[in-house]
Parts: sequence; C-alpha cells; structure tokens
Amino acid sequence: MKRILFPTGIILLLFFFVCCPTEALSASKEGLNLWLNTLLPTLLPFIILTGILIRTNTAEKIFAPLEHLWNILFGITAPGAYALTLGLLCGYPMGAKITSDMYTHNRISKREAEYLLTFTNHASPVFIRTYLIHLCLKDSIRTGTVYGILLLSSFLTMLLFRFLVWKGVTATQKTDFENQKTEPSAIGSIGTLLDASIMNGFETLTRMGGHILLFSVVSAFIRHFLKTESAAGYLILGTLELTTGLHFLALSGLPFKIRYLCSMCMTAFGGICILAQTKSLLHQNLSVTPYIFAKCLNTAITALLSLIFIQVI
Repeated sequence: MKRILFPTGIILLLFFFVCCPTEALSASKEGLNLWLNTLLPTLLPFIILTGILIRTNTAEKIFAPLEHLWNILFGITAPGAYALTLGLLCGYPMGAKITSDMYTHNRISKREAEYLLTFTNHASPVFIRTYLIHLCLKDSIRTGTVYGILLLSSFLTMLLFRFLVWKGVTATQKTDFENQKTEPSAIGSIGTLLDASIMNGFETLTRMGGHILLFSVVSAFIRHFLKTESAAGYLILGTLELTTGLHFLALSGLPFKIRYLCSMCMTAFGGICILAQTKSLLHQNLSVTPYIFAKCLNTAITALLSLIFIQVI
C-alpha cells in the first residue's frame, strides 16, 4: 500500500505545481518564511548550545543534584531531566532531538530514550501564547488554564506509559554504554567541539525546513481541492501541519467552543509534519512508535480535559 500511495502523492503534488503554480509558490514561500524568520533564529542557538552541553557532559552535571527527585516524579535520570526541561521550554521537536542526542552520546539507555519520547516533545510556551491563545482563541481563555490543561494531559500520559507500558521506573536501569561515556577531556579542542555542534545544528534545521516546506505545499493542495470550511476540515489541516491549521481555524467563523476544542487537540498532537521531523531526528536504533501512541493518547486526554473545562465555564 505504501509503495502505491507515496508515489501517487508525489505525482499529485507535481500536478498541483503545474496546474496551480501561483498557489504552490505562495505556499512554498510561507513555509520558507516560517523556517527562515522563526525557526532558524529561535532554535539554532539552542541546538548549538545544547549540543555543547551534551558533548561536555555539563547538562548531566547540572541536573545531577536533584536526580533522586527526577527519579521519583518521572522515573528518569539527570540527562533525561535535561531533555524534559528543554523540551518544555523550546518546543517541537527539541525534546525528541535532545533525547536522541543523549542516547547517541551514551548518556541514557534505549529504554529511557523511548520512554522520554512519550512526554518530552511539546509546543513551546511562546508558540502556545502567541498562536494558540492570542491568534486562535483571541485571549478569551486565561493563559494559565491553557498551560494547565496541556501540561496535565502530558503528565497523565507519562504516568500511563510509565506504569502500564514500561511497568515502573526506568531510571534505575543504567545505560547500555555506561563504561563507554566520553569524558570532557577526550572530546577534543574547543574549536572542534564548536564546529561539530554548529554543523549538527544546521543539519537539524535544514531537515526541519525541508519538512515544513513540503507540508506547506501539501496543506495548500488540500485547501485547493477539498472543502475545509468545517471543524473536520480544519482538524485535517491542523493534523497535517499545526501552524497552518491554527491560522485557518482562527480565520474561520466557527463557534468559539469548537475552535477551542479543535485548537487544543491540534496543539497536543503536534501534527504529521512534526512527526516527520521527529522521525528524521531520531537515532536509527530508536523507534518512533512510542511517540506516535503517546501523542494520540495525549490528544485524547487533552480533548477530555478541555470538554470538562467547557462544561464548567
């Protein structure tokens, strides 16, 4: 089935470029503009700096004093806590990227890495405040309420995976490569360290840019050939690419409660574009399956909590 659907999709997109060059070009420019003016200046410094901290083992040392607390609350090690914290602050797909880097540099085990993927990849606070609360919800719901629902749903997702899927704490299991950890003195010169981190940052952002560009065109294709002026249509757009979905949902004339439910679910899921970015950034030994199941569960919990909130207000 994949061998048929994928080439068919590519042919349809090429057909779209030939038949509707203006729309296709406009969509390409929108995707490129998002990448160049938002993601590149925002994420590149974080990727470079976090790469240096991981390679020098500094990140692990920063979070080590509270490792026992991380173990109790989340069942993770100090390096895992670093991935969790940066994932919450930096947004998609930094949580998955740092988790993969921690595994690549032998700071965490494969088991902990795949467990972390279930709750470290989130929309950033800036994105939630700007796109979700201000643009889509028109500041009609308090920021703390929106953050609270999204964080609570992620925490509940973590608990379900921790105790039902992984059957308890994962942090007590040492990494498979514990005796191979690289000491800071063995990494090389500062120049070599900087070069490696910078090249890693540009490679990561280039991959992300390609995905954003492609999915922007796919979204334009769907808007052109399918009627999306309904809650289901906007959910399709948001499931495909989060920013596009929220943008057109904000311009729709749908009732506020429908926009609220749709936008919360879109943000919790992240979109297939983010999924593709996440998959491309993961170490080849890590499976993306736990992430997919976790995002679906997280979306369902977010929808339930949002419905409860609607009934209260």
